[in-house]
Amino acid sequence: MQFGIVTVFHFLFVPVTIGLSLYTAVCQTLALRTGREVYRRMTAFWGKLMLISFAVGVVTGIVQEFQFGMNWSSFSRYVGDIFGAPLAMEGLAAFFVESTFIGLWIFGKGRISPRAHLGTIWAVALSTTASAYFILAANSWMQHPVGYELDKASGRAELTSIFDVLTNSTLLYAFPHTILAAITTAGMVVVAVSAWFLLRERETEVFSRSMRIALPAVFTAVLLTMAVGHFQGDLLEDQQPMKMAAAEALFETEEGAGMSLFATGDFSRDPGKTNRNLQIPKALSLISTLDPNGRVEGINDIERRYTQRYGPGDYVPIVAVTYWSWRAMIGAGTAMFVLALIGLWLRRKGRLLSSRRWLRLAVAGGALPFVANSAGWVFTEMGRQPWIVQGLFRTDQGVSPTVGTGEVLTTLIGFTLLYGVLAGVAGWLFLKVVKAGPKDDVPEVEGEPDLSLAY
Repeated sequence: MQFGIVTVFHFLFVPVTIGLSLYTAVCQTLALRTGREVYRRMTAFWGKLMLISFAVGVVTGIVQEFQFGMNWSSFSRYVGDIFGAPLAMEGLAAFFVESTFIGLWIFGKGRISPRAHLGTIWAVALSTTASAYFILAANSWMQHPVGYELDKASGRAELTSIFDVLTNSTLLYAFPHTILAAITTAGMVVVAVSAWFLLRERETEVFSRSMRIALPAVFTAVLLTMAVGHFQGDLLEDQQPMKMAAAEALFETEEGAGMSLFATGDFSRDPGKTNRNLQIPKALSLISTLDPNGRVEGINDIERRYTQRYGPGDYVPIVAVTYWSWRAMIGAGTAMFVLALIGLWLRRKGRLLSSRRWLRLAVAGGALPFVANSAGWVFTEMGRQPWIVQGLFRTDQGVSPTVGTGEVLTTLIGFTLLYGVLAGVAGWLFLKVVKAGPKDDVPEVEGEPDLSLAY
């Protein structure tokens, strides 16, 4: 629970940073190409929000790193030879580059040429994306371990091929899924903030143009996220069948299995069956096997197979959490797709800015990507339980042997309170910048526009 709180809180900010850095780079590119004041103001405004997200994300990420060594020392010892490579790459080749160029972007105002200054924000955007790739390489290894061998003496996993780790099939789907989700998140933040200003008829030129860029990006990114997610789900059917069976609350193997829309069961971790289950007939078999009468394996059969393979144990995750987090992710994604589709239709009809009902929905829709992202991580990590490394190492084997329950409880309370305060401060800063709106006093460098932040 403690690690989950840290991870989910950290991931509230990561996709905002990735997506807004790309969005800010696009705005600054338009400013340089057109020389128009409106794009310079957009760059300054959205760049400030990106910096707030970046700062909080760095702090929470560092805490997450510390927890590996302090609370999960047995896990770190087991996977250290594997994790060391991608995490070092993330630190040296991505995070340091990102930090360096974000400093140049902030303090290079009026000191470097506009083209060089534009290059710094694109370097930030690309390095944040690269950072995500290396972090996901480590996480994907936990989902589907490759490129390793077990040392017979120590029992540790040892790296045999960094190429296999960096081209893991799980990673090749998880990375685009995550980056597209980040673009969606930033796009929805831009849409929500822009809608808030447009409802009040403030800074209409800045925020109508912001909306014009963000709305097609959200629609496209959500559509592609769904497409990648479908193929990622097909891959999970092979690599983590228990997770996908729990996601559908499918307890018995079926031919012509229906896709569950709403199911309930006994109030237990593994109820063994559902009490009620509203389904679309044969849809699950069609999606999973491309055959409406295809065979889909259920939780109980997978449990028996795992028991034979790994020995006596309980290999079923908390079914209700896996089932509902999966639906929360898909439901939030679908809602964003519909919202963006209606917005594009209204824009085509020339009624987007006058539709106050849609603008109000867009403001509320700013919460949807955070629901989808958080639910996605809960599904990814809790749906894999009891494994911390799928098929190799259980979660109960990974904890630090000298850390007691009292220490975990104390730090759990401490982290929750600290992160509550941090969330409050970050939210206050975010709202303060939003309410202030874009600044008018954007200075210029002689001969060419200055495209940096208007501090």
